[in-house]
Amino acid sequence: MNANILETRGLSKSFGGFYAVRGVNLRVRSGTIHALIGPNGAGKTTVFNLLTKFLQPTQGEIRYDGYDITLRKPSHVARMGMVRSFQISAIFPHLTVRDNLRVALQRRLGTTFHFWRSGRMLDQLDDRADELLSSVGLSDVSNEVAMNLPYGRRRALEIATTLSLDPKLLLLDEPMSGLGREDIGVVSNLIRQVNQTHTVLMVEHNLSVVAELSDAITVMARGRVLAEGSYADISKNPEVRTAYIGSAHA
Repeated sequence: MNANILETRGLSKSFGGFYAVRGVNLRVRSGTIHALIGPNGAGKTTVFNLLTKFLQPTQGEIRYDGYDITLRKPSHVARMGMVRSFQISAIFPHLTVRDNLRVALQRRLGTTFHFWRSGRMLDQLDDRADELLSSVGLSDVSNEVAMNLPYGRRRALEIATTLSLDPKLLLLDEPMSGLGREDIGVVSNLIRQVNQTHTVLMVEHNLSVVAELSDAITVMARGRVLAEGSYADISKNPEVRTAYIGSAHA
């Protein structure tokens, strides 16, 4: 079995001659929490868009779970088990918490997006929906309208909807964005729990969270990989301190 669930080789993306990402070699080991960090404009979101096929690379190769997915479509990659969350909320605010999960689980029935079908068809999804809600600590609000949830619990619901797709690799785009201290603790614990059965790759600006959660860290600057290793290693790297930590305290 390949120890790396995800690997890129020479991954590059240019826009009109400007390289947002250049020559990125990224290796994510199965079963780990891997953080992708760097200052604004470093190319982190572009890398995420390349990995999940929202963008096609100008050069390079992407291998996932042993397969070359460089030219695959986003839907195919998602069906293979690479699932992504976004910074912007992806929940249905006017549905209940459970109904958000039931919509996400429709893929199992082959009725995805068939909103006009009888609600009774979705009843068979309740057990799995409740199981997912329990796994992210939302059982007590299953009948609450999603828009009424505190922000941290909305994040938990978003993670539950991504888990409904049975991912092998979960990509989290700034999961702590906009959260207060208490909610950060809740979501951090949830990510640890998810990592017991899933590999996690996350873009995150909160260095305290990165230090606490990550098994490995890749630091980007100006579209390139600047360093890779544990937090203890990269925090001592003078180039990293200048490019990332220094800029954060400028």
